Amino acid sequence: MSNLDLSYLYKGGSRWLLLTGGVIALDQWTKSLVIARLDEFESVVLLPVLDFMRLHNEGAAFSLLSDASGWQRWFFILVGCAVSTGIFFWIRSLPSRGQYLLAAALSLVMGGALGNVIDRILLGHVVDFIRVHYRGSYFPAFNIADSAITIGAGLLMLDALLQSYPKTRESRSSKTYVASKNKKLSKKKVSKKSGTKRVVTKKNVTKKNVAKKKKDSR
Repeated sequence: MSNLDLSYLYKGGSRWLLLTGGVIALDQWTKSLVIARLDEFESVVLLPVLDFMRLHNEGAAFSLLSDASGWQRWFFILVGCAVSTGIFFWIRSLPSRGQYLLAAALSLVMGGALGNVIDRILLGHVVDFIRVHYRGSYFPAFNIADSAITIGAGLLMLDALLQSYPKTRESRSSKTYVASKNKKLSKKKVSKKSGTKRVVTKKNVTKKNVAKKKKDSR
């Protein structure tokens, strides 16, 4: 019996899917701890600006559309699956070496999206539990999956900036090179013109001197 060829599992940047799996595992583990130890709306104070409170979010990340009538559950499941499928093939299309920042960003976003999709399928809602607040102002509750999505989105923007910077620098250097080259050419043209004028002037002076000598000899 021939050995199975499993090389397709490691195509492109597929190794980065391990990061996706790690995000999903961490997200589901922390949520299971919260469900086992806290009732809904029960909280544990960790710091003056941070506490854990079990909340059920039927909307998107950071409680977006949480007050909708229920259609959002299946809508966000479809969106999460579609986005994750697109990212999966995007990661596999990346080279096995290089573009690490982009691969990490995509893996984090995919892990966060699937972590919340699992909650919606199994529970009908997403378990949020991290609450950050300061002087009575509360940031919308979130979880590990939301954090992974946010960090991944930030890394995507950073990667886009880093990718555009060399092109901008190259275009500037090329413009500078063209400008300096044109300046040198214009200097050469001016020097050629001035040299031509000098030659013409010398010829005219020589002709005048010859004519003068002829007159004197007569």
